[in-house]
Parts: sequence; structure tokens; C-alpha cells
Amino acid sequence: MKEKTETFSIKNWSLDDRPREKLLQKGKDILSDAELIAILIGSGSRNESAVDLSKRLLHSVDFSLNELGKLTVQELTKFKGIGEAKAITIIAAAELGRRRKSEEVREKVKITSSKLAYHVFQPIIGELPHEEFWVAYLNNSNKVIATTQLSKGGITGTLVDVRLVFKQALTCGATSIILAHNHPSGTLQPSEMDKKLTTKICTAGNSLDIKVLDHLIVTEKTYFSFADEGLL
Repeated sequence: MKEKTETFSIKNWSLDDRPREKLLQKGKDILSDAELIAILIGSGSRNESAVDLSKRLLHSVDFSLNELGKLTVQELTKFKGIGEAKAITIIAAAELGRRRKSEEVREKVKITSSKLAYHVFQPIIGELPHEEFWVAYLNNSNKVIATTQLSKGGITGTLVDVRLVFKQALTCGATSIILAHNHPSGTLQPSEMDKKLTTKICTAGNSLDIKVLDHLIVTEKTYFSFADEGLL
């Protein structure tokens, strides 16, 4: 007699094990990371449930959602049960989470230290595999009124047009600015080009009465502050 094949379809699970129904009945906070990811991908494979597949994904990145969010479509689709559509869904959800985090820290935050400035920029550029140069524009109360990407480059550098830095400053009525760029390599030491660019922007700012409060080199876990190191 032919043995009946076990199915892992969510509809055949007990009600308490169905992540969608669990969210509806008990709220989102009670769900594990794996269950939330299972809702995103919808289904597993014939021999593996969506939750088990999600656990396997998380295990591959030491259960770090930050590391999961860095995986590419090509890396995700190496997992059996993850096709291109599911990979794109995971990446899109991770990006929404990153943008939400960035939005929360930027909303009229008052910058009183390099650490607070780092918390503005880290969600934006701290985990990128390439360099980007950003500027935070502040009002006379040192509250952030806008953040803007000035340039996007490769792994080792990016070019910045000083005129664009102050065009946006004048447009939004900023009285001071904070510069920031990331080092994907993780090194915190500024290059000679970093130092020369900072001096050039400070000089231009002085002529327009727009003060450069700091220039941060941002990595995933920490930062270098030109102001703290007396380099402004």
C-alpha cells in the first residue's frame, strides 16, 4: 500500500501554528522572527514548512535580521524553497524596515553630540557595500530639517560637488550642516582626500555663514568624528 505523503501546507497546520491566524488572534508582537518571515514567503516546499524554511534562513545568518537584510536575490535563491519572487519579498520587507528606522531617528532630532549624529546616519549608510556621501541640514536649534544624498560611488570612494552641498542648505534655510560618508571596508581613519574635502566645505560654509558642525565616517558598528578629533 502506498504511503500517504505528508503535506506542509499552512492550511493543514493546527490553528495556533498558523502565523497569519496567530497574528490576527494574538497580535504581531507574539510572533517569532521566523513566523513573520513565513508570512512573507507564504509557503515552504513539499518537505519543509514556511516556518522551518524561515528558521533555516535565519540560522544561516546567525539569526541576525540585519545580516538577513544584506542578502541579495542571488544569495537568497540558493536556499531550496526560495525563488526569485520570495527573495524579492524578503528584500523589500527588509528595506522598508531600514527606511522606517531611518525615518524615526531623523524626525526633528536635535543634534547635541557626534553620537546622536551617528544614529541619524547609521541606518542610512552604515551597512551599504558601497560609499555614499550624505548631508544633514539643521536649523538654528540644531534640529535636523532634511537629509540628502550628495553622491554615490564605489567600494573605495565617491565624488562630491561642494556647490550642491550649499545649494540644498540655502533652499531649506539651514544654518548648519553635518557631513557623513561611509567606509564599507570598516576602517575609521580618514583619507587625505576626506580631510581636503572637509576643509574645502568648511571654507565654503564660512563664506555663506553656514557652519559645518561635524563630518562623520560611518561604519556598521561605530564612527569617526572630525569634530571630536579636532579636525574641523
